Order: sequence, then C-alpha cells, then structure tokens
Amino acid sequence: MPVIETPHPEVRTIAGVVRGRTEAGLAVFRGIPYAEPPLGEARFQAPRPVRHWDGVREAYAFGPPAPQDANMGGRSGGDFFKGTGDDWLTVNVWTPAPDPAARRPVMVWIHGGAYKHGLSGSPGYDAQHIARDGDVVFVSLNYRLGIEGFARIDGAPANRGLLDQVAALEWVRDNITAFGGDPGQVTVLGDSAGAGSIAALMVMPSAAGLFQRAVGQSLPGTFLSDALARDVATAIAAEAGLRPTAEELSGVDPRELPAVGHALTSKMRQYEDRWGSFARTLSLFSPVVDGEVLPVTPWQGLARGAGRDVELIIGHNRDEWRTFFLFGNLFGKITEEQATEALRHFGPGEDGERAYREAFPDASAEDLFELVQTDWLFRMPALHLAEAQVAGGGRAYLYELAWQSPGQGGLLRACHGLDGPLLFGTYDAHLGPVAIGPEHTAEARVLTSQIRTAWTSFATSGAPGWPAYDSQHRLTQVFDTKPSVTAYPEETSRRLWQNHTFEAIPLMTL
Repeated sequence: MPVIETPHPEVRTIAGVVRGRTEAGLAVFRGIPYAEPPLGEARFQAPRPVRHWDGVREAYAFGPPAPQDANMGGRSGGDFFKGTGDDWLTVNVWTPAPDPAARRPVMVWIHGGAYKHGLSGSPGYDAQHIARDGDVVFVSLNYRLGIEGFARIDGAPANRGLLDQVAALEWVRDNITAFGGDPGQVTVLGDSAGAGSIAALMVMPSAAGLFQRAVGQSLPGTFLSDALARDVATAIAAEAGLRPTAEELSGVDPRELPAVGHALTSKMRQYEDRWGSFARTLSLFSPVVDGEVLPVTPWQGLARGAGRDVELIIGHNRDEWRTFFLFGNLFGKITEEQATEALRHFGPGEDGERAYREAFPDASAEDLFELVQTDWLFRMPALHLAEAQVAGGGRAYLYELAWQSPGQGGLLRACHGLDGPLLFGTYDAHLGPVAIGPEHTAEARVLTSQIRTAWTSFATSGAPGWPAYDSQHRLTQVFDTKPSVTAYPEETSRRLWQNHTFEAIPLMTL
C-alpha cells in the first residue's frame, strides 16, 4: 500500500512513538533521544539506553546542544550554542517517506567543531536538499563535547563523545527501517572533528558493522596518546582547583565546565615543553588512543585492515588553514620569525624548515605559515589515511576542494569549513556569508551539485564518479568550477611528507 502523506507523520521506534512534520515533501523528525541524558550517576560514563515512553512524543524541535565552549578565535557563538534542557543525545531524521518497505540508503552526519563545539541543529546542517535530491534518509546527531566528551579523566571511559556516536549508530541500526531507511546501507559522513571521529570509528571494535561507507571531509590529524591526554586533563582540572576525576568534576555544573577548558586554551603555549606541537593548536581535545575504546590510531588500524570492509571517501580543501587566519585576524601580519617557528614545529622531520623553504622558494612568510599547518593538520593526514586504507586491503577515493571562494576579496580561498555550506547548500550559514557571499551563490551551486551528487551516489552505489585511489596513479577528484581527475595535485607536499608516520601525539619527556 502507498504511504499516505500526513502533516504529522508518526513512527514507532524501539523506545516509543515519535511524531514529526511534513516539510516540503519530506517527513522530518527532530530531537529524538538515542540515549539517556548523561547526568547524575550517568555523568562521564558510557551512554545508556533511552527509557521507553508511553504515548506519542513530539519530534518537532532539535534537541539542546551539548554544553560547550562557543568561542573560537575570540568569536563567541552566543545564545545559539546554549539551548535549554538536558537531552543532549538526540538524532534528527529527514526522509522522503517513513515507509518500512522503501529501504533507502542512509546518510549519518557527524558535525565538526574541534571536538569542543557544534550542534546538529545548526542552520548550516539543514539536510532537506540532500534527502530530497539524493532520495536518501538523512540522520544527524549531537554528542558530548569538550571535557564532558573527550577529557581523559579517572573513573570514566575515554572518548565518551565517540561512544555517543556509536550509540547513535546503534539507534540507526535498530530504528531506521521504520523511517524508510536500509540499516545495511549506512554511510557516515562528517567534516573536521566529525571526519576525525569517523576515522576513529573505522578502527573502533564497538563500531564494527554499524556502517558500510564513510566520507571524511578535512580530517584533522590530531590524536592524543593516553599519557598526553591525561596530562592535558590534569591541567584542565587544575584550572578549577580540582583533580581530573569523574567524581570531582561532577561537582561542577556541566554548563559551567566549558569555561574551565576555555580558560586553559589561552595558556596552552605554557605547556609546550610537555605537549610539544599540540600546545600550538586551537583545541585541548582530540580522540585519545587509550588502547581500549580506541585501540590504535586510524592510520595504524586501517593499514592493518581494520576498515577493509568500509568504502571510504577522504579529502581536504586546498587552503585549509586560511580560515584560522580569519579567526585570529592574522591576514597580512605574519612575520618571517613566525613562519620559521611554524616550519620548525610543524614541518616533517628535524629539518622541516629547510625542506619547505627549498621546496617552495617563492613562498611568502604568510604562505609558508599557512602551508605547513595546512599540510600538518589536514592535507597530509587525509592523504596518508587513503594510503593506509588501500594498504590494508580496503577501497578509498581521494578528493581535493580547490574552488577559490570569492568572498572577502578572495582571501579565504579553499579554506577550512567551505565544504559544509557547499554540501548542504546553506550559503547563508556557517562560513557561507563570509567565504561565498550572496552575490556568488550561482557559482557555489555548481560546486554544490558536484559534491552532493558524488556523496549521494557513493551512499547509494559505492561509486562517487571517479577512480579509486592507488599508490601508483594517486588519482584524485578535484572539485572546482571545472572539475577534473588528476594525479594527486599537492605533489610537492606529498614528497616532503612521504616518510612521515602519523602517530598519537606523545607526552614529551622532561
């Protein structure tokens, strides 16, 4: 029987019935809990199954974001990131029809935000166009962030934010059929910290079998050793005069705790003798290679075959670090001394500065400062992840977003975060107004069509539209106003980093 479209469609989940809304031909459900609020005895613990409810639960509004640091480079997110209520662990669903017989491909979005901020309810993640154009069921989720989700504290499992994501994927496995999706055809996708999370999920035993395909946009290469993560947590807790334990930190209101982490962020350079280059990054948080929840780094795990059953798209933007020029108001202010420091801290090997200066003899101080950090944090981790996946017997597809965004007089180029508004077509959210601007949306739509078509085709068939990566040809999809498939376009950087191994960042010995 055909599914009858109603203004308020209802779906029965394992925990109870939810009622959504019909919006522009889609059934949309927001704020469905996939786990209990992580408070009281559940605080700082692995997510717990959501309790059953009686009657019909309205799923009209996004769930509240996890408590978080809404500041980035001195820019505050204000009330947008605050929200009310404790149901932080929720999912949202956009579906062409909640028909159990439809068995449509499922795409699950994991948002970025340096592992310390972000929310699935952002206007930039409105998935209506992807669900409608791709004929897919689209799911997004919230997960614990910052200290709640990633601080390595005693009396708590590591990587609680990742465990939340596993719980959300288990919810998809158990419930998505009722929304018209196929639990055997799930693609996870995310940008920045979301891509880092996905790389971790690919090698986590608890996530095995929960998804069949993955898309990582701008994977950050920061994964922490257990020793470093514990040292960072000790410093965070000390800001509040506490020890890094679940018991003591539970005495701080979860909405006040992010301010403790934010206070330490501005002092990270003071710990450079212990934290090394990590002290020069912009966030205290990253996944922790603790040996249990996350047993190895993604590069190690994939090279050993942990992800051979998952097809992978991985890639980066050409000029990633220029976004952080914007946040830090650094355009036109980088000195030769600052460039030298960056090259010495982030370049590969003991002679990274000389290698970069010889490889890029005409680059300015600003160019070198940006280039080495783009390579260290985003481009080379993505390239090496593709190589690890292939080495482990899996399939990988590599891409680069090269479109030189016209906003800000072209200063931002193909910067970090540009891919988000292009994928979702939300040019008036996130970096869209700054990097694109209202006068350039026609050109942006060309990129949107390329990226969205590739991602939804991949979710549907496993074929994004260009050849798989191999170590001989290194074929790469370049997204631009005139797209192309070419050998990896950043060959100079590739050669500089070809002997580097991405490992968990260690605690420096004193």
